[in-house]
Amino acid sequence: MKTRYGAPVVADEKTTLEGMLDHYRATLLEICSGLSDEELRRSSVPSGTSLLGIIKHLSFVERGWFQENVGNEPYELPFDPETDPDGDWRIEDDETAEEVFAMYRAAIEKSRQVMSDRSLDDLVEFPRRRGYSVRWILAHMLEETARHAGHADILRELSDGKTGTGY
Repeated sequence: MKTRYGAPVVADEKTTLEGMLDHYRATLLEICSGLSDEELRRSSVPSGTSLLGIIKHLSFVERGWFQENVGNEPYELPFDPETDPDGDWRIEDDETAEEVFAMYRAAIEKSRQVMSDRSLDDLVEFPRRRGYSVRWILAHMLEETARHAGHADILRELSDGKTGTGY
């Protein structure tokens, strides 16, 4: 099977979209590889965004869109988004890079499980997103992950001059 960016170049729509999403998930992890905990936490931009913060944020985004909305499995956030809207970006002093990466990988695995028996035409039943199609959610997650991979690539370049991931 011929692939580009880790996704098959000839496949059904769902397989293609999931393959592209997996490519950008892997790209993010590759961008972060080889950096120290301090480098992963460091921000070089006024917003305070860090590489590890991007990974943490996407962990919650994966859980929200796939586990909660598509899978109809609510979960409790460890922060209150009303009073702490940046809680999903902030790396706490007691959080390690390994824990944040493990959280992201677990969220991805859960997302894959949820999507395994879903059709792109299925509609979400979870109250906050009722009526969204799984197709839209998958396309949105591809956009969200790719956008943050671009941010991460710039942050990595600012950190040590490296760019790209070899894909």
